[in-house]
Amino acid sequence: MAHTVALVDDDRNILASVSIALEAEGFDVRTYTDGAEALRGLSQRPPDLAVLDIKMPRMDGMELLQRLRQTSQMPVIFLTSKDDELDELMGLRMGADDYIKKPFSQRLLIERIRALLRREALRGESPEVDPGQIITRGPLLLDGARHACSWKGQPIDLTVTEFLLVRALAQRPGHVKNRDQLMDAAYGEHVYVDDRTIDSHIKRLRKKFKAVDADFSQIETLYGVGYRYKE
Repeated sequence: MAHTVALVDDDRNILASVSIALEAEGFDVRTYTDGAEALRGLSQRPPDLAVLDIKMPRMDGMELLQRLRQTSQMPVIFLTSKDDELDELMGLRMGADDYIKKPFSQRLLIERIRALLRREALRGESPEVDPGQIITRGPLLLDGARHACSWKGQPIDLTVTEFLLVRALAQRPGHVKNRDQLMDAAYGEHVYVDDRTIDSHIKRLRKKFKAVDADFSQIETLYGVGYRYKE
């Protein structure tokens, strides 16, 4: 059965082009041009995943997510065009699963959607363990099949992007990854994001790990070079 994706954006050009791309990949797509309309539609007929623009008339993406989270835990990806990190930080704290900055690659969005749907499908299941999908580095455990992470036995709730960054660093402890390499790991080749985006993700990652272990210091910064996972 095809997964259903809801697109909520007041830019009809984005709705049209992304809908075509998703339908070509086999998704069922529903579109909404404002938050209030979307809230009614998503409440009456919940999709498998929603992609929400932050800035919209009548009800913005923040308020829409807050209202949705009262009754639903469907995966949500935010689209944001703001340079300021505040919107992304607020959205993630309120329960968004990931965010993508405009202008964005449609291929990147599709891959993020697939990854979140895979994670949702595996939630609560106990599939056979594939050792190749598991990375352990001391107290760190990464389960690639589930996009799940834990530190000292405590689960760390990571976005898809954050998980890919941790995995890229933890795969080769002690080896420095520059920002370009981390961009490729998290976003794929040929997708450009500025350096500050990677730095922002790393900053959030550290906060999430420190929330369960104040002494966490495994992700090191080598100024002017990049980042590495401490051996």
